[in-house]
Amino acid sequence: MATIRPESIDLAKYIDHAVLNPTTTVEQVTQACEESDRFGFATVCVYPVHVQQATELLHNRRPNVCTVIGFPSGATTSAIKLHEAQEAVDHGATELDVVINLGWVKAGKVEELHREIAEICESTGQPVKAILEMALLSDPEKQLAAEICLDAGVAFLKTSTGWHGGATVADVKLLKEIGGDRVGIKAAGGIRTVDQAIELILAGATRLGTSRGVDLVRQRNLSGTSTEGNQAY
Repeated sequence: MATIRPESIDLAKYIDHAVLNPTTTVEQVTQACEESDRFGFATVCVYPVHVQQATELLHNRRPNVCTVIGFPSGATTSAIKLHEAQEAVDHGATELDVVINLGWVKAGKVEELHREIAEICESTGQPVKAILEMALLSDPEKQLAAEICLDAGVAFLKTSTGWHGGATVADVKLLKEIGGDRVGIKAAGGIRTVDQAIELILAGATRLGTSRGVDLVRQRNLSGTSTEGNQAY
């Protein structure tokens, strides 16, 4: 696989523009959809209650509509998660970020975890990003969770919700080692600077989940595409 050159990265294409504050309003969703279209983000990521609105606003536009399932704890029942995912797809969501049941990972309930994720993947027919919340897992648990989700058919492995710690280069590299080129890697949480975003991409991230997408693209444009002399790269 060809090496990515930092100066060639089109940052906007990696960004899932997150609008996941619990107090998010209809007006803020409208603004986020407009920003996603204007800047060319990969998706706008909204709560399920806002999926239909985002779908209508972005009809025939480039950004996809992404939503979160079982967010942020992952501790709802499998039946509720499945219904939530199916309803979101019915309302127009084309990508689903699903928080896995972390208690099942801790308890080694492999079959239950696999069944839950596989049912969502198969029933909805849309790309699923499994949120592993890696800050709460040990290294063996990270490996186990990632492998189960891969076998269940996810399209992406995602580092975190952002509620319990953000994405790290080490975790992105680990997911890349586990998943190889079979799945995308989404880094999410705490991405505040262009340097950090680029470093995560170079580590293997193919998506970035952030509420600061507009700021990041504007910083990138102001600084130009050259990254010469940046030791992080």
